[in-house]
Amino acid sequence: MFTLSTATAQRLIPVAVIDKTEDAVPLAAALQAGGLNVIEVTLRSACAIDAIAAIRRQFPDFIVGAGTVIDVEVVAKLRDLGVHFAVSPGLNPLVLEATQAAGIPLVPGAITPTEIERARSLGVQTIKFFPAEAAGGSAMLKALTGPYGHTGIQFIPTGGIDAAKLKDYLNIPAVAAVGGSWFVDKKWLKAGDFAKITALTAEAVALAHS
Repeated sequence: MFTLSTATAQRLIPVAVIDKTEDAVPLAAALQAGGLNVIEVTLRSACAIDAIAAIRRQFPDFIVGAGTVIDVEVVAKLRDLGVHFAVSPGLNPLVLEATQAAGIPLVPGAITPTEIERARSLGVQTIKFFPAEAAGGSAMLKALTGPYGHTGIQFIPTGGIDAAKLKDYLNIPAVAAVGGSWFVDKKWLKAGDFAKITALTAEAVALAHS
């Protein structure tokens, strides 16, 4: 049975916006070559579902998550595609209920104590701290873990994080993994520079494990 700890094991989750379906498989291959077997494909483009389907077909052992899951209606499609986990920018109880019913772990977003406590009350144990940098960065997250660290709650900070800030977040004990887009930036996809993505991924993986 899949658990979120499998997705966070490498402590780094690529957050990708894929605008062309044909980029999906080369992107997954580039990530794999760089040392990662996980990806979060955000549902921010018209081809996102097709991109997820392509990766699931070509890389059946790849851990594939869907990001920006904000509508209940999409959950059935994600279940049918075999998506391993879902991520949302906030906490919508209806989306949480739908993903739970579909057997898809959801990582909802929260940035305040009230939101964190609401998530806990609904049984959520892993929270997306988003938008991380805009919300106060690693200092803010470290402060939040003070009253909640003993509860077992874990965080996946995402939003505005780059290689220079990665370790600041990973050094916080309650951080399970960091979601990042700097090494899968749309500019590299647009340019078709998958070698660059592989190189940046390898650097990020080495930094995360150092």
